[in-house]
Amino acid sequence: MATEDLIILQKTYDMINYGYQAIAQFPKSEKYALGTDMKKCMHQILEYTIVAHKKYYKKTTLQELDVEVTKLKAYTRLAKDLGFLPFKKYEVWSKYNVEIGKMVGGWIKSAKQ
Repeated sequence: MATEDLIILQKTYDMINYGYQAIAQFPKSEKYALGTDMKKCMHQILEYTIVAHKKYYKKTTLQELDVEVTKLKAYTRLAKDLGFLPFKKYEVWSKYNVEIGKMVGGWIKSAKQ
């Protein structure tokens, strides 16, 4: 499982890198409101990924990671619907989020065994 952990860590890093660039283009008022919430979410995803990788008992951490990924998906969609995030950027960011979500789901399944 170690190599998959490294893949999810890299995907998370790439998603955060892209997310920061997208948030930088938000209107000033939203950079410090919705943008801050989204950044916190991304940081939590990175943190939970690292913690889950290092812990022996992963179940709770993986569930928290799954919640954060779901929250970020909702925030990203909200940013698009409010017009702060162009559709193309939403599409790219969503692909990252969905891919990470699938990896987390697989990780949860393998941790249950």
